[in-house]
Amino acid sequence: MQTAKWPKVLPPLTPEQKRISDEFMKLWHQVLPKRFGIVETFNHNFPVRHSQPNFVTTLEIGAGLGEHIHYEKLTAEQERNYYALELRENMAAEIRKNFPRVNAIVGDCQKRLDFSDGFFDRVIAVHVLEHLPDLPATIREAHRLLNKRTGRFLVVIPTEGSLAYTLARKMSAERVYKKHFGGDYSWFYKREHINLPHEIMEELHPYFAVRARSFFPLPFLPFISNNLCIGLALTPRLEPLAR
Repeated sequence: MQTAKWPKVLPPLTPEQKRISDEFMKLWHQVLPKRFGIVETFNHNFPVRHSQPNFVTTLEIGAGLGEHIHYEKLTAEQERNYYALELRENMAAEIRKNFPRVNAIVGDCQKRLDFSDGFFDRVIAVHVLEHLPDLPATIREAHRLLNKRTGRFLVVIPTEGSLAYTLARKMSAERVYKKHFGGDYSWFYKREHINLPHEIMEELHPYFAVRARSFFPLPFLPFISNNLCIGLALTPRLEPLAR
């Protein structure tokens, strides 16, 4: 049963905050692979390593500028059946320009998408689930869209709230933001990373089983407190568990 905290209600943005939010999100997706490549390598290699053999159809939610596609080795058939879903049209336009053989679509992963039940072999969500006010709706939709027999939900999330992640953010995204826009950064990240790891995993559990899990950068110390990211390879349950 969905709890009262979903969907989470965010404070409204001023027109200036909306402009900065869209510009910074695009800027950060450009900066991240150039300056923090080791993190990006984990983020994008995890879904590739844990994809099932012979998949055909893929839905990537929150596809950004299409940076994950660089890490894939797709056949022509897999490219034709790759759907990169992005909320912001300015970012989807970049995907279309740089990856014309995949399908860049604009939409909200928290809403029902125009695909039939079980259409996808893979759903990929790299640093997306922490952003979603209606996280349970996205998880239910991913479960609906995945092939229940062979499908995989391939997820990477940050360890938001941990000391390691807080320090890393101050040395990375916050510096980039202040260099380009100045002023306070807290309003931005507090409305972006709104779901903590334990909340995300709690919502995933009724719909998906964890088949593989990896922590970065210290996989031999698999604790949220001293890592930056968690990769999860999940398979859909035939029927959701009772809540």
